[in-house]
Amino acid sequence: MNGGDGGDVATAPAGPPPPLEWKFSQVFGERTAGEEVQEVDIISAIEFDKTGDHLATGDRGGRVVLFERTDTKEHIGSRRELERMDYPVSRHPEFRYKTEFQSHEPEFDYLKSLEIEEKINKIRWCQSPNGALFLLSTNDKTIKFWKVQEKKVKKLSDMTIDPPRAVGNGSVASSSVSSSPKQCLANGSNADRSFNCLSNDLSFPPGGISSLRLPVVVTSNETSLVARCRRVYAHAHDYHINSISNNSDGETFISADDLRINLWNLEISNQSFNIVDVKPTNMEDLTEVITSAEFHPTHCNTLAYSSSKGSIRLIDLRQSALCDSHSKLFEEQEAPGSRSFFTEIIASISDIKFSKDGRYILSRDYMTLKLWDINMDSGPVSTFQVHEYLRPKLCDLYENDSIFDKFECCLSGDGLRVATGSYSNLFRVFGCAAGTTEATTLEASKNPMRRQVQTPSRPSRSLSSSITRVVRRGSESPGVDANGNSFDFTTKLLHLAWHPTENSIACAAANSLYMYYA
Repeated sequence: MNGGDGGDVATAPAGPPPPLEWKFSQVFGERTAGEEVQEVDIISAIEFDKTGDHLATGDRGGRVVLFERTDTKEHIGSRRELERMDYPVSRHPEFRYKTEFQSHEPEFDYLKSLEIEEKINKIRWCQSPNGALFLLSTNDKTIKFWKVQEKKVKKLSDMTIDPPRAVGNGSVASSSVSSSPKQCLANGSNADRSFNCLSNDLSFPPGGISSLRLPVVVTSNETSLVARCRRVYAHAHDYHINSISNNSDGETFISADDLRINLWNLEISNQSFNIVDVKPTNMEDLTEVITSAEFHPTHCNTLAYSSSKGSIRLIDLRQSALCDSHSKLFEEQEAPGSRSFFTEIIASISDIKFSKDGRYILSRDYMTLKLWDINMDSGPVSTFQVHEYLRPKLCDLYENDSIFDKFECCLSGDGLRVATGSYSNLFRVFGCAAGTTEATTLEASKNPMRRQVQTPSRPSRSLSSSITRVVRRGSESPGVDANGNSFDFTTKLLHLAWHPTENSIACAAANSLYMYYA
C-alpha cells in the first residue's frame, strides 16, 4: 500500500495463527453403547474430492459410500440476493448420504491358493468433466474405475385397449365365439382360421383390433443414482497394493505395491508401465519395501514414494523409463547410540501427502509426523511427536502387533496445519506455521475437546541451521491418555481427511464417520 510520498508503509509481521477450536458437526453410523461392530462395516478409506463437495468412504466389506455437501446448495439464492450479501456467511460444511455401491467382492487366486479380501485400501477422485462423478477404488490386487451418474427413471406406459371393448383384466369382451362344432384336420389343427390368442374360447377378428396400443417408454422426472464400473485394472501386482494416486494431467495414475510402482492410462486397462522396481535379484537381499506413493499435485512428471526404512524418494519421469534412480532423497540421520530393536519398525513411513502447492511433503511414521521441504533434503523442517508416551510400551505394542498399524496423515488446504490419528480414537492437530505451538488432542466423539490438555511447551529449535526445524509434542502422560485412562490399543483412528478449502476434518472410528469443523 503506497503512502502520500509514494513510499511503502511498513507493516508489522503477523504472528502465528491462533489455535483452532474444534466443534462436532456430524456423525454417520454412530454406534449405540455395547453394540458390536461387524468387521465388514469398519471404514478403511476416506477421501474428499478436489472441490470438497463430495466425500467417499470405503469399508472392509468392499463397499464405497458417497456423501454430498448440502449446506451450499440449500442457501443459494438469486444473483441479486447474493450480490446484496456484503458479509461472509460463516457456515460449516454439512453432508448427507448420497449413494453406495459394492466395489469389490472377495476372490480366490487358484494359482497361488490365496484369498483376496474385498477390503477397500484406497479411494481417489478423478476429474468430473460432465457432471458425473468418477473415482478409482482398489483392494489388494484390483483397481476399478467407477462412474456415478444421476439418470432419469424410464417407465413403461400401460398397454391400453379402448374402454368399450375391454373388461376388467383387459380381455376382449366382444370376441367372436363359435357355437358350432369345430372341424379338426388330420394333423390336429383347427379349420377355423380365426386367430386364437387370449384363450381357447376367444379369438381376434382377421383385421385385428385397432384400439390396441403398444407400450411406450416414458422418461419420468424422477432420478436415480447409478454406479457403473467403467474399467478394471487387474493382474499387474504380485504384492498387495498400498497406494493409488491420480496425475495432474487427468489422464494417468499410479498404483504401488511393496516392490513396484506401475503407471496406467485411465483409458487403457490391459496395459501398464512399470516405472519403479525395487525387487532384488535375490529376495534374501531385500532390505526395504515401498509403503506409499503419491503424484505431485501440479507437476505431472514428479512423484514421491516412501519406504519402510523411513526415507522418501522424489523421482522425475522425464529422466528415464525405469525410475530406479531418484532425483532427491529425504531421510533423517539416526542419532548415534539411539538404535534399538524397534528402530527400523517405528521408522517405517505409513503415509505421505503433498501440500496443496506441492512445496512440502508430510510423512507419518509410527511415532511422529514429519514435514519436509522438497527444496531441502538435509532433514525435515518440522517434527511432531504424536504419542511419545508410548515409547516405553513398544515391547507390548510389538507383542500385540499394534506397532505395525498404518496411520494416515493429512494437511489443511492452506498448509498451516497437519493432522493424524492415534489410539483410543484420538487424533492430533498440529500447527506448522512459524512460531506456533498449536498441538491439539481431539477424540472421535460428539464432544471432541473432552480430552483436551493445554500443552504450553515451546518448540525446540535445532542449532546451526538457517531454517528452523521444530519438534513439537502432544500431551505427555506416560502410559495413560490425557484424561488419565489407560490406552485402548483396539480402538485406533487410522483414517482421516482434511477438507480441501475449509477447516473441516472427517475421520473414521471403526464403522462410524465423524466430522468436525473449526
